[in-house]
Amino acid sequence: MIKPHGGKLIKRIAEGEEKERLLREEGFELEISKEHSQEIKNISNGLFSPLEGFLTEKEALSVANTMRLPSGIAWTIPILLDVSEEEKNKIKGDKIFLTLNNKRIALLEIEDIYKIPKELIAEKVYGTLDPEHPGVARTMELKDYAVGGKITLIEAPPSKFPEYDLSPEETRAEFEKRGWEKIVGFQTRNVPHLGHEFVQKAALTVVDGLFINPIIGKKKKGDFKDEVILKAYEALKENYFPKDRIFLSILPTEMRYAGPREAIHHAIVRKNFGCTHFIVGRDHAGVGDYYHPYAAHEIFKEFPDLEIEPVIFRAFFYCKKCRAIASDKTCPHGPEHHINFAGKVMRKMITEGKQPPEDQMRPEVSKVIVSFDNPFVE
Repeated sequence: MIKPHGGKLIKRIAEGEEKERLLREEGFELEISKEHSQEIKNISNGLFSPLEGFLTEKEALSVANTMRLPSGIAWTIPILLDVSEEEKNKIKGDKIFLTLNNKRIALLEIEDIYKIPKELIAEKVYGTLDPEHPGVARTMELKDYAVGGKITLIEAPPSKFPEYDLSPEETRAEFEKRGWEKIVGFQTRNVPHLGHEFVQKAALTVVDGLFINPIIGKKKKGDFKDEVILKAYEALKENYFPKDRIFLSILPTEMRYAGPREAIHHAIVRKNFGCTHFIVGRDHAGVGDYYHPYAAHEIFKEFPDLEIEPVIFRAFFYCKKCRAIASDKTCPHGPEHHINFAGKVMRKMITEGKQPPEDQMRPEVSKVIVSFDNPFVE
């Protein structure tokens, strides 16, 4: 099986006596957000290997400027624990306990506290300072300082979807049990239409198994809700895939809409899950017109050491003349014969309570979506 990113799967989880001691030990406590708690879990169970904690200033600047950690290992998205000046001034000593809803979840061993270079990070990571970009807006809303250092998970917060919330150890064990050697990962923040299904099945023809791995967490207004995405994929999996060739599990993190940089981040995470291949579609992790549609394809050329193999697909459409799903490389007919899989059009139909037509979305999937009073993030 493919090695985790950086060579080993990080595991920083307190158990037994150590856990009991950390629950009893006195120390300064800092209340954090749900999003921070997700990242703590992702670091501690190895999903973000080789990270062992929140980035120090040296690491954050290296990631922003070079897309690599100071060690030279590829890493493209800064994972930061931001604090206010008031919180910074209250911190004493070289460690703090992190709490969620006043429950202690992790220990952080402080290496440094530094002012976040928000504009630098926004411009480098997102390629723009436009406040309309959701990633830029999120960065500029961060508190002014960051605390860097290794973390140890004490008590993981409860999962919204525990049956699908598996660690890299668990997914790797599942792949091994199934005898899968080549696994292709598919990233999504959307419900599946026929274009997605075609890409997934095309990739599946050259590997042993397909790993559907939707992001479950904070998204922008107008994206599909977590439960809608999962229910839609359950319907697709049940009706249109061989059950011994598909595996569904979630990625608990927030969308950053960082386009090509986030494509690399998504590939690294799937490598840690145990994937050998990763599907990169048109405008991967993009938003609006901020990135070239195939920028996420091009960036992989800068990371020959990534090990996980990108599976590159261009845009697909339904050709009425071919009476099949096709691409500009396989279809000889003009655009007047093409029906594009337009998310905006499908969203509008769903908002009006209509089911998208069967040449765009499976009826079992669309029925699930329209059964929700409001399937979109508000």
